[in-house]
Amino acid sequence: MSVLLFMPYEFFLALRHLRSRRKQKLARVTTLIALTGIATGVAALIVALALANGFRDEMRDKILRGTAHITVVRSDGQPMPDYSETAARIRQVNGVVTATGTTYDGAVLIGPKGSTFAVLRGIDDSSPQTRSDVAVSIVEGSVDPLFNAKEAGQGLPNVLLGSDLAGQTGLSVGDRAEIIAAGSVLRSNAAIKRSARVAGTFRTGLFEYDSTWIYLPLDTAAAFSGGAHAATVISVQVKDIYDVKQAGSNIRESLGPSYTTIDWQDANRPLFTALTLERRIGVVIIALIIFIAALNITTTLILVVTERRQDIAILNAMGATRKSIMGIFMIEGAITGVLGALMGVLLGTLTVQIANHYKLISLPADVYSIGNVPLNLSLRDMALAAAVAIALSIIATLYPARAAATIRPAELLRDV
Repeated sequence: MSVLLFMPYEFFLALRHLRSRRKQKLARVTTLIALTGIATGVAALIVALALANGFRDEMRDKILRGTAHITVVRSDGQPMPDYSETAARIRQVNGVVTATGTTYDGAVLIGPKGSTFAVLRGIDDSSPQTRSDVAVSIVEGSVDPLFNAKEAGQGLPNVLLGSDLAGQTGLSVGDRAEIIAAGSVLRSNAAIKRSARVAGTFRTGLFEYDSTWIYLPLDTAAAFSGGAHAATVISVQVKDIYDVKQAGSNIRESLGPSYTTIDWQDANRPLFTALTLERRIGVVIIALIIFIAALNITTTLILVVTERRQDIAILNAMGATRKSIMGIFMIEGAITGVLGALMGVLLGTLTVQIANHYKLISLPADVYSIGNVPLNLSLRDMALAAAVAIALSIIATLYPARAAATIRPAELLRDV
């Protein structure tokens, strides 16, 4: 009772209107439809934002698992025979965790099922960090033979194949693979076929890597391409992946103008720009759906105004201002929007939890690069979805609230 004493009468009357048994059943039905529509729209917006977040985060994590946060290359594009010294200087830069030399070279991989394009990625076998990074993604075989000069008894260098690449060529652990490096063709004008033993297969989770990459030591990559032992790039990992601009600037300042850097944000800018645009368009489209659902509030309030015209006239006669009359009906719409938003948040959260538990969002990896997308829910997105619903619900009350405020009490009460 004490709460009612301090409650504004506009809020009190709005609650009475919502709880009272109305003569027109249609008003109750439209209220339920409005609540259901808003809740469904909010849930859809939450799920869409969680899906967009999950896809973006999964792509980012997969990309950074296989590539560097910052790539350092010579400004003239030449290989770096002294990559070990250069990497040591980079590791002294503030914010850098590790720096290792690597190479990338196109190749043709030949197996029992045929041949396909591949990328030879030479890695520094003296780096413990590189060894652990590669070992994490191994699904069959072992990374250990890769860092041995030659496999005992066979005299063949060891390589690791992406799991999809191995499947395309029909190669498995222990098989003999034939590799033609593009660098050897350019240097000798002849296709030189090299043999290697498959020591294992790996899966990074990104189709582009798993279907094309071949890991092998730097000296083996140099031997296959017919060049000197050198790294073409230095892969740098930093503490904060979102501070790569500053870290890149520090690296360039340390190495001088002979070197340049490319960070992961610049290298993948088109992809993440497209994902951001897709997210924004999704928010706008679903917000329009919520607005359409909120129009049911307009219908409900119009029915309420029609039903309670005499009550409104009495309030006017008792001294209620137009602002107060509008406030009563705007509060009714806001309460409906808040209830619908809360229901939608609960429904959306439950849907996200179920989708993640059963891994319901699966995609063709050869089209979208990743096979499964987790839904990453954030409190900010939940608050955004609820705020959009409540704001649109309040907007939907403006016309019926204004119509109620313009009712002339003298004309109505004269006929009572």
